Amino acid sequence: MPPHLTTTSPRPGRRHARRIRRATAAAASIGVVLLTTAGTGHADPYAPPVAVPKMAPSTLDVTYAAERGSIEKALKTAQKVGDAPRQKALGGFLQPGRHFLYFDPRGRGQAIEVVGDLTRAQRIAVLVPGADTTLASFDKRGGKPWSTPGGGARAVYAQARAQSPKPGLAVVAWLGYAAPKTLSGDVLTSDRAAQGAVQLRKFMKGVHQVNPGASVSLLCHSYGSVVCGRAALDGSNSAAWKQVTDIALYGSPGTTAWSASRFGGTARIWAGRGATDWMEDVPHVRIFGLGLGPDPVSRGFGARVFDAGHGGHSDYLAPGSAPLRNLTGIALGHASEVTRG
Repeated sequence: MPPHLTTTSPRPGRRHARRIRRATAAAASIGVVLLTTAGTGHADPYAPPVAVPKMAPSTLDVTYAAERGSIEKALKTAQKVGDAPRQKALGGFLQPGRHFLYFDPRGRGQAIEVVGDLTRAQRIAVLVPGADTTLASFDKRGGKPWSTPGGGARAVYAQARAQSPKPGLAVVAWLGYAAPKTLSGDVLTSDRAAQGAVQLRKFMKGVHQVNPGASVSLLCHSYGSVVCGRAALDGSNSAAWKQVTDIALYGSPGTTAWSASRFGGTARIWAGRGATDWMEDVPHVRIFGLGLGPDPVSRGFGARVFDAGHGGHSDYLAPGSAPLRNLTGIALGHASEVTRG
C-alpha cells in the first residue's frame, strides 16, 4: 500500500505536530493576503478568445478546430515573449486527440477541455477545480497530474473505462472562471465563485443544447465547490440544471449554503474529505460576507458523505485510490456502489 494511503495511525506526538502544521497552513491560506507589486503597466501580450458558434452537436468540430488555432497562436506568443511555463503547457494542449471548447490565454488563463464524446455520452462529468489553477497548472502540478483539471479529468475517464470498456461517459475539465490564489483575500469570500457560477450555468446551457438527454455530475474540488454551490443556489430551476443528478464536494472549504437542502432540485449532494486534508482546520463560518459557511462533511449539512481515503488535499483523484473510485462512481450515477465515509 502506498505510504500516503497507509492506515497506520501516527503516534500522539506526531499527530499533534501534524495538526499544528495543517492548522498553520490553513491559517495562511485564509488569513494571509500577500503584498504584491503593482502592475507593470504592460499590456497583456496574449490575444483575446476567438469567436466560436454556440454549442450544438453540429458546431463542436468547428469549435475544437478554432480553439486549437487559438492555442497555436498563443504558443507562438509565449515563445516570442519567453514565457516558458506557458510554452510547456500549451505544447501539451496541442497533443493529438485533445479537444477544447474554450480557451483564453489572457491573465492567468482559462480553458475547457472535453475528454470523450460529448454528443453521445449518457453521463457527463464536469470537473470544477479550485484555487491556484491556471493554464500553466492545467495538466501538471507538483508531480501530481491527477490534482489538475486536465489530469483529473483523464484520471476519472480512465477509471470509468477500467470498470467498463464503454462507460458512456464524457468528462469536462472546466477552468471556466478566474480561480483565486490560495494566499489572497479572494479565498475568504464567494466573490470569485459568484462570477464563476454565472459562467458555469452558461456552460450547462451549452451542454443541454449539445446533449439534452445526458445526465450530469459535478465534481467540485476545493474552492471549486464554492463555485458549484453558488451555481446550484442560483440556477437549480433551469432546464439545463435539471440534468444535474449529482454534485460532489471534496476538499471543500464550504459552499455558502447552510445545508445541502438549500441547493434545491433533485440532485444527490455528496461530500468527502481525505484524512490528511488540511481543509479540516479551516474555520467553517460566514460572517458579513467573509467565510464560506458550514463544513459540507458535517452531519448537520446533510450531504451523503463518501469515503475519501487517507490522502491530502491533492490526492482525491490519485490512481487506485478510494476517492477516485467513489468520485467515478458518482460521475457514472452508480450511487449504490459509492462507499460511505
